[in-house]
Amino acid sequence: MASNNLTILLGTTKGAFLVNGGKDRSGWTVRGPFCEGWPINHVIGDAATGTIWAGGGGDWHGAGVWRSADGGETWEVARLSKGQMDELAANDADFAAMIGWTEEALPFNGVFSQVWSLGRAGDTLLAGTKPANLLASKDGGRTWERLEGLTNHPSSGSWSPGAAGLVLHTILSDPADPKKLWIGISAAGVFASEDGGQNWERRNRLSNAEACGHHDHPAAPRDGETGHCVHNMMRAPGADDILYQQNHHGVWRSANGGRSWDDITLGLPSTFGFPIRVHPSDPDTLWTLPLNGDSAGRFPPGAAAAVWRSRDGGQSWQPMREGLPQTGCYFTVLRQAMAGDARDPAGVYFGTNSGSVFASLDEGDTWDEVARHLPTILAVEVLDRA
Repeated sequence: MASNNLTILLGTTKGAFLVNGGKDRSGWTVRGPFCEGWPINHVIGDAATGTIWAGGGGDWHGAGVWRSADGGETWEVARLSKGQMDELAANDADFAAMIGWTEEALPFNGVFSQVWSLGRAGDTLLAGTKPANLLASKDGGRTWERLEGLTNHPSSGSWSPGAAGLVLHTILSDPADPKKLWIGISAAGVFASEDGGQNWERRNRLSNAEACGHHDHPAAPRDGETGHCVHNMMRAPGADDILYQQNHHGVWRSANGGRSWDDITLGLPSTFGFPIRVHPSDPDTLWTLPLNGDSAGRFPPGAAAAVWRSRDGGQSWQPMREGLPQTGCYFTVLRQAMAGDARDPAGVYFGTNSGSVFASLDEGDTWDEVARHLPTILAVEVLDRA
């Protein structure tokens, strides 16, 4: 991978894929599948070294984190828990030989079945799992330990799974202070740590408890808190710890690191969606992709795709449609399937469950389909080695 390349990193149901746009974000080419076809829930990269990590697995493979130090040419996996294939291979020598399986002790058998998310806090690599645990690696993903402060949080006995299970799907850190962390768990809400993950505070309080009154959806805010089914969350640039989240019910903004939340859904066509994206240098510019509802098909309202953009921190919203399908559009964009680069103007990218990747190189004004016919896309991130 050349040092001036921008690559879209994709996690899919059939492995990781890399979509390369070169230094000019054009002439897109697709490579993959990688990671031996494992379901890959999240892929991230290090722009300084070009190292790529992919987390995933499931009932068949067990959980693991794949690593490539050469731009995707070769991969190695740190397996974390066993799957059904291990049981089969242990009792079938021919099958074991066919897949190259050997017996090995894995550190988290019976604890979790998938890695759902990856993140970085300084030199520490973090991983979120299903069921919800937070892992940390100090050696680039080769070995892992569990952060027991979250596992043993006093509220853990009351955490309820969302439709996809009890998943830790979002990991954020403060670039200026890696000990400041935020995570999102569906459906337990937002948690924050100020000491690198030793201790955690649950942060779901509404700034105005009256905001609960007019909602009757099961996932809506209640009892003075936002709904606990967080779908995706981002930290805005700057020192103010501004956070945005797309919830199962509404879009929310926090001006104080999640200690209180304001509803900024007004102006959007739906309270339901999965991803949210924040501009790399403007904390008031963000994008989301509303869907028509959790029980109405989960596709763009009116079957016409639009990414909705706000330039004023969610006080107002505008639909960005140019280049997106406006008839017969029934795709879903999942919680980790929208990303961006830090160029000027900023690029925004999203992937669909129908296997397409759309890119905007002008902050959402216009869109192009840069890849298609891929497996279901679960996650999108960007590795920009400009």
